Amino acid sequence: MNNRLADLYPASRLGAAARAARAAGLDALLLTPGPDLRYVTGYDAIQLERLTCLAVPADGAAFLVVPKLELAAAQASPVSALGLEMVAWEETHDPFRIISENLAGVGAVGLSDRMWALNVLKFRDALPSARQELASTALRGLRMRKTAAEAAALREAGAAIDRVHARVPGWLRPGLTEREVGSRIAEAILAEGHAQVDFVIVGSGPNAASPHHDLSDRVLLTGDVVVVDIGGTMPSGYCSDCTRTYAIGQPPPEFAAYYKVLQEAQEAACAFVRPGVSAGSVDDAARSLIAGAGYGEWFIHRTGHGIGLETHEDPYIVAGNTELLEPGMAFSVEPGIYPGPHGARIEDIVMCTEDGYERLNNGTRDLVVV
Repeated sequence: MNNRLADLYPASRLGAAARAARAAGLDALLLTPGPDLRYVTGYDAIQLERLTCLAVPADGAAFLVVPKLELAAAQASPVSALGLEMVAWEETHDPFRIISENLAGVGAVGLSDRMWALNVLKFRDALPSARQELASTALRGLRMRKTAAEAAALREAGAAIDRVHARVPGWLRPGLTEREVGSRIAEAILAEGHAQVDFVIVGSGPNAASPHHDLSDRVLLTGDVVVVDIGGTMPSGYCSDCTRTYAIGQPPPEFAAYYKVLQEAQEAACAFVRPGVSAGSVDDAARSLIAGAGYGEWFIHRTGHGIGLETHEDPYIVAGNTELLEPGMAFSVEPGIYPGPHGARIEDIVMCTEDGYERLNNGTRDLVVV
């Protein structure tokens, strides 16, 4: 394992996961392919109907159960540097039984939050006396607080998606469809260093008022406002997510009025970030300003979400969340106003630092008129 991967996915994570399981009242964690498994081991395993599962007892040695045809991939991954036992199972074996026999007597297990229901139910049958909980009960506290290496990976992701946004104005031309623009953006996401494209939203005209609009065959027109929300996963495993709003020609006066409010609200929410304030209060910093300007009913989603190995993870920047921010927490700050027949959103990834905050996206937040 190279030094960078060793820093991102240190061998100490196994012990930390076991201690976290014990503190959460769990006897073991059962981690199938997905962000939890990658966080603990660095192994980006393929999700298949054949079970791959890392078992992390609260007390005892962790082991990886893997289909024999996936053994070579596991051995070539960062998991090989962890010194844990790999148990390869044949097509006629029962991997759930292998795990249950090695975890006999457990009273509570934490299952990966993204585990397929197919596996959840089979584990219920294989460990009938074990209470099933979410692995995040143990792991969320670890995953929320990014290490220096994770922060560097998120900065790299932020810079890569900023480079894509810098190219977007060249593609916002009347006569192209949202889908055609989205295709060019997807190519650029990969060209700028991402390993995969996670999502591309190009919401033009009335579609800009739909926060999770995807792509359509609507043709871009002069006078359109266009919301572009894009993100991907870097080779490191860490994600990008950034939204900017553009205008093709001069936007209508009513749009310009609320875009100014939105810009002020996004700035206010970012500036409010520091250790010891609640996640909900960051949401309030944006929402109160937007509501005070008369646009409160058009801000229809939370202000943000955590980001790391997943685009959406803890902590969530939403009203009522009393969780206190700590250094190393990374999340989006993305207020939006969507009154129709247009809308706008500004999104940056922000990291809580020892004495304030750091933006991981640094492209202009001014309205870009093309």
